[in-house]
Order: sequence, then C-alpha cells, then structure tokens
Amino acid sequence: MRDILPIRTLLFAASAASALAGCTVGPDFAPPQAPSATSYRAAYDTSGMPVPGAPAVIRGEGPELRWWTAFNSPALDKLVDQALAKNASLEASNATLAAAREQVAAVRGKQLPQIDANARAEHEQVNLASVGFKANPALGIDGNPEFNLYSVGAGVSFDLDPFGKLRRGTEETAAKAEAQLRQTEAAHLAVAGKVVTQVLTIAAIRDRIATANALLADDRRNVDLTNKRKQAGEGTLVEVLNAQSQFENDRSDIPQLKQQLAEARHLLATLIGVTPSELGPTDFDFSQFTLPSQIPVTLPSQLVHKRPDILQAEANFHAATAAVGVATANLYPDINIGASLEQGSTDFTHLLGNSSRGFDLFGGLLAPIFHGGTLKAEKRAAVDRAKASAATYRQTVLQAFQQVADLLQAVDSDARSVANQHEATAVAQKSLNLSRRSFQVGNTGILQTLDAERQYQKARYNLVEAQARQFTNVAQLYVATAGGWIEQKN
Repeated sequence: MRDILPIRTLLFAASAASALAGCTVGPDFAPPQAPSATSYRAAYDTSGMPVPGAPAVIRGEGPELRWWTAFNSPALDKLVDQALAKNASLEASNATLAAAREQVAAVRGKQLPQIDANARAEHEQVNLASVGFKANPALGIDGNPEFNLYSVGAGVSFDLDPFGKLRRGTEETAAKAEAQLRQTEAAHLAVAGKVVTQVLTIAAIRDRIATANALLADDRRNVDLTNKRKQAGEGTLVEVLNAQSQFENDRSDIPQLKQQLAEARHLLATLIGVTPSELGPTDFDFSQFTLPSQIPVTLPSQLVHKRPDILQAEANFHAATAAVGVATANLYPDINIGASLEQGSTDFTHLLGNSSRGFDLFGGLLAPIFHGGTLKAEKRAAVDRAKASAATYRQTVLQAFQQVADLLQAVDSDARSVANQHEATAVAQKSLNLSRRSFQVGNTGILQTLDAERQYQKARYNLVEAQARQFTNVAQLYVATAGGWIEQKN
C-alpha cells in the first residue's frame, strides 16, 4: 500500500489545484440586450389600423407551439404531425443535434484526470556487443540472450488548465451545441410551415381547376347554342368558330393546372417522408379551412428570446466569444502533472510481485516562447470572428423584425384584397349572366358573352389567388413569431 500512496497524494494535489485554478482568460459572454422597440411598425403608420375581415392581431406571448391547429383542419394537422415525425431532413437535424451534445460531453471530459491502463508481452534478444559486452561463458555471458518480458501498468495525467483553455473550449463547444439545437428548432418550424403552405397551394390549384371545369362546361353550352342558332338560320359560322376557339383555349389550361397539382402533391409527399405513390388523397379546398379570427403575435422584446434563428445567432456569438478565450489561453503556459505505476517481469508468475514494481511522478510546464506570431494572429482572428458574429446577430434581429412587420402589413392588405375580389367576382358573375341571356334571345352576339366569361374567369382566379395569399401569409406570420420547436427540447 505504501507504494501507491504517492499516486493518491498526486491525485489529491491535482484536485486541489483544479479547485484553486480560477483564472480564465478571455472575455466573458454577456447575452445581447433586448431591443427597446415596442412595436414592429412605426407609430405614425396608419396602415396598421384594423381592417374589416382581417384577423385581429393580439400582441403578447405569441402563438401556441402547435399553431397550425388554428386553421381547424384535422387533415392538415395529421400531415404536419407526420412530417415532424418522418421528414428525412428533420431526422438528420436531430441526429446532428445528438452528435453535438455528445461532443460537449467529450470535450468536458478533458477537464478531468485522464487514466489509462496498459499491458504488454514481448520476446526480446539483447545485442550485448552494442553496449560493450562480449561473450564470456565463465561469467554466464554466452552470446546474445533471448527472454520474454511481461508488463502491466497504469498512468494518470491531469491538465491543471491554469488559464482556462479547457474551460473555454468546453464553453465554446456547449455554445455550438446550443446553436445546433436552435437550428433544429428552426428546421421543425420551417417544415411545419412548408407543409401548411403546400396544402394551401394544393387547395388553390384545385379551386382553379374547379373554376376552369365550370367555365369549360359553359363553353360547351356556347358551342351547342351557336350550332343550333346557325342551323336555325339565326347565327353565323363565325359565331360557331369563336365559341369553339374559346372552348379549346380554356381546355388547354387544364392539363397545366393538373401538372401543377401533381408537382405540389409530390413535394408534399417528400415533406411528410413518403414517396409520391404512398401519398393518400389530398382533396383540399378553402372551404375546409377556417381563417383565424385572432393571431397572437410575440412582443418585439420577447421575440429575440423565442425565435430560433435569433437564438442560434446568439449561440454562435457566444461560441465565438469563448473561442477568443481559447486563443488567449494559448499565449500562456500550460501545466500538466501525473504519475504512472508499472509491474514488469521476465517471469509471468512473478509479474505482480513487489520486486517488479516501479512508479514515477511528473510535472511539466509548456510555455510558448516564439511561434512566429502565429498565436497572436490566431487571437486577433478570433476577436474579429467574434465581432462578425455580433454583427450577424444584430442583422438577424433586424431581418426578423422586418419579416414580422411585412407580414403584419400583408395580413391587412390581404383582407382588403379578398374583399375587393369578392366584389369583382360578384359583378363579373352578374355581367356574365346578363350576357348569356341577351345572347340566348338574340340581342347580342357570342363575342360579348365570351368576353364576359373571360372577365369572370379572371375575377374568379384572382379571388382564389387572394384567398391563397391570405391563408399563406397568416401561416407565415405564425412561423415568424412561433419561436420554438414543437417539443421545445433543451
């Protein structure tokens, strides 16, 4: 037991030295202050006045994590949940996050004593002549002897980290893991938003196809009616050809719309983690969704503490600040202490005997003297990277505020646009009905009816586009202020 007391003494000294080593060079990270802005738009901006038909914006804590349920569509909810569970990109992001967390544990382990064991068996021949001995049988020296050598041992080493290089390195790695967490949160938010947007896109395309089919049915009736008028001697061949031309033109739009629908479905399948052939029915239309009457929007002062891309930029800034500490510590000496214990014998049965035991204690200091300016340049580079990260953080905050302000404006503008398009569609429908009746009784020609149909088709398409834009911008506003992954894992 007395032989291993020096090792225990060394370990105790190392632990005590570690506890006393409180010097950590480099700047300490301080989270950036929250912005002083209380609103996303200027106080004099009258565009923020309430608009009839627009969802009311409620400023406070922001939307719920499962914000997509506000559209009141169980089918949509199911698709988003499936995407969050099976999307391949999210799976990769989750795995990358797990790896980043393991890396933190790996780096943190370097702050503790490093203990290793070793064992070795070897067969040797000693060249006596190389060390000045000659063969002498009388003395028992006969040629170059051969023998087996067995050894076992253990060693411990400990970096006292007097200037905090390891501690700053652990801090840097932990901040990078935090950045990866926030990037994973942002990825989940983005995928949820893409699924909602894609479903709304499918609904819009299907509504356009339905409008095109309804107009095509009217075109067929026009062709039949002009043929009958011509056969009765009341119409002309020109009217028949005009009606047929309109029918063919409208019919040519439908294949392109169906192609767009197929592509939208294929993208949705990829988002939810299945092949296009495995995607079930997607018979969505806007009548299946409810536009939220209220949209909870996060306050500006809280957005910087909730939105993942801002939190990721802050974590990157933290990592860059810690890296300055690592580069600074490289300019100072480093101290290592340790010990080893080894048993060695040519006879395996005597390997653990006291006579074959040996140990050593060591302490080492490594101080940089001249490295051609490399270490100082690395520190300056680390400082510059920290400045860049600080600027990137500020830019991320400004862009986030811009996005929210744009979407708040869009919510108001969309409500006005939808209301206007409803009125335009109603007027175009009345005009079309009057034109058809006038043509049927022979008061006008087919060209006036065809023109009224084109105006109605345009108005109907514009209404669908306005509705799609309104729902999409509401969804994007939820994403812009939702501020967290569905499970909020930390």
